[in-house]
Amino acid sequence: MPTPKTPPAASAFTRPAAAQSLLGYFYPIHYKAGIKVEDALRNKGAPDELSRHQVAVLWHIHSAGEGGTTMRRKDIEQSLRAWFEISGAAITKAIRSMAAEPLALVTQEEDPRSAREKIVRLTPKGEAHIAAMMQRGVAVIREIMEPMDETTIREGIKFFRAITDSVADMERDV
Repeated sequence: MPTPKTPPAASAFTRPAAAQSLLGYFYPIHYKAGIKVEDALRNKGAPDELSRHQVAVLWHIHSAGEGGTTMRRKDIEQSLRAWFEISGAAITKAIRSMAAEPLALVTQEEDPRSAREKIVRLTPKGEAHIAAMMQRGVAVIREIMEPMDETTIREGIKFFRAITDSVADMERDV
């Protein structure tokens, strides 16, 4: 994949030029760095390797669930449908396989607010799996950051936080 064009010089900076330059980084970040991190989260190649969908379920429960351990299946499905082109049946399959042995990372129980809805809850084994998953992800990110100076890292974090906030604002406006 070709390297993106360098950003415009400070004197030539315009928002359209910056947007064009940033677009050139989308695939290298998403498909090279992103997949490298995702493979670490999945534990790719290990006996307990998870699918992309299973990792997304665990990530969502951890990052957006009640106490980082519990989430309604309906909410998991809504998020995953926004991230992937995935059917409800595929989500059910991913969750069921994580509930079954030998994984036993989650349980499913009836939602007390609606007998038709399920609550997905991490088991202690699931919580430990997520902790290990996060350690693997951090290790890969540290490797990616190794050649960078502190200022670049701080500015990168600031930039990604701003992107996250901007996208969240856009989603609220929809």
